Amino acid sequence: MQSSSELFPVALISAEFRGDLSEDVYLLKPNNSPDASVELALTRLGRAGHEQHRGVPLILIPGSFSNRRFWYSPKCIGLGPYLARAGFDVWIAEMRGHGLSPRNQWYRQNRVSDYVRYDLPAIADFIYEQNPQKAHWLGHSLGGITLAGALGGHYLQQERVASVALFGSQISRVYWPLKLPPLEWGGSLLLRGFNVISGPRLKRGPEDEPIGLALESLRWHGLFGRFGDSEHDWWAGLAEVKVPVMAVGAVGDKQDPAWACRKLLEQFGSPVSEFVCLGTKNGFSTDFGHVEMLVSKEAQREVWPLIEQWLHKSPLVAAVNEESAEVPAQLSLG
Repeated sequence: MQSSSELFPVALISAEFRGDLSEDVYLLKPNNSPDASVELALTRLGRAGHEQHRGVPLILIPGSFSNRRFWYSPKCIGLGPYLARAGFDVWIAEMRGHGLSPRNQWYRQNRVSDYVRYDLPAIADFIYEQNPQKAHWLGHSLGGITLAGALGGHYLQQERVASVALFGSQISRVYWPLKLPPLEWGGSLLLRGFNVISGPRLKRGPEDEPIGLALESLRWHGLFGRFGDSEHDWWAGLAEVKVPVMAVGAVGDKQDPAWACRKLLEQFGSPVSEFVCLGTKNGFSTDFGHVEMLVSKEAQREVWPLIEQWLHKSPLVAAVNEESAEVPAQLSLG
């Protein structure tokens, strides 16, 4: 079968119409990491009949225990279809071993560092090959953390990024017991006895997570831990990221509190930034939760239009700032 890319082997494994939308599923084999068995599923949603007139690319990254269905249902309801109908060229990434991405040979050892260093750059390169425009990136929870790591580690090219939106993503919540080395070591030893953390069993979501992610998180939150890999301090690197960025937290999110989401935003060096806290005290109809901020009827009415507004406005404001070199802009989105 002929590859759909000149970069690396890519197979178009499915092409369907979903009502007024087209759904194309690609399987990428980048061969850019130590585990040569890695394959990545990438779903594109577009408007049927407009295949030759693609809009600005928008890449959606789901969080932990999740897959592409977080962004759209089999009936094509969700943020992905909403933004595709708004004219964006929507791409939904599934990390190695999640959703339609098959489990790789070293699945147990998969870490965010692998997503950051290998998977996101390959996904970005392929999408740019298909649609050579600056792309918007939007990540939820671990998806947003992965995106922040890729930018802070300079694995994504900023000149190809139109804007970044992070939902329920943070790295600053402190787990004090993990600051005690004996407890950190004991936790690590206990986790090494497992291969995966079961999302369905823990009622966290439809996907499992490899134990490598949990071990990596322990290192991040340990006494001398840092948000980064062996080569780069991702947290420090965020200060050099200048692309427009929006962070969204929710009053009802107990897992990733709004204050910590805001702290991640403040670490970016972008002159165009915005923080939105979803709660009744800020004029929203409810105190949104971690999932409900993007997947709920209230989100459809109140949050999705905010995202569309940000996507249309952020690159325009950034362009004005680059030309005028005036005081950094702050957008007001609620």
